[in-house]
Amino acid sequence: MPIDSIWSYAPELGPAQQQDLTGYTVVASDGTVGHVDRQADHHGMRHLVVDTGVWVFGRSMLVPVGVVTGIDTADRKVTLTCTRAEVKAAPRFRTDSETMDPAYLTEVGAYYHGLPPHETRAG
Repeated sequence: MPIDSIWSYAPELGPAQQQDLTGYTVVASDGTVGHVDRQADHHGMRHLVVDTGVWVFGRSMLVPVGVVTGIDTADRKVTLTCTRAEVKAAPRFRTDSETMDPAYLTEVGAYYHGLPPHETRAG
């Protein structure tokens, strides 16, 4: 997958990718990660800011939309290709200004792009 595609929804998600995903539950391949706090598109790098609650000590995580494999609008659920451990190991998200920092976004994109391929799960 080209690195640019880490910042774009998969075409098969169709019109669901245009939805406001705020509040949707985020589910990794092996369990719940948290919920979408907000979504953004800075410097052409579309991403979700996910509130992990107490799972990662109240931290938020920045997740590129290229790892989204499913958007279930009925159940308000976003499914990711990666595991909970992979999300947790991503470059640390500290401040809101990082969602507009091209260097930070590039670091996050490179991390997710470098993950081993996973079997995709729709849902």
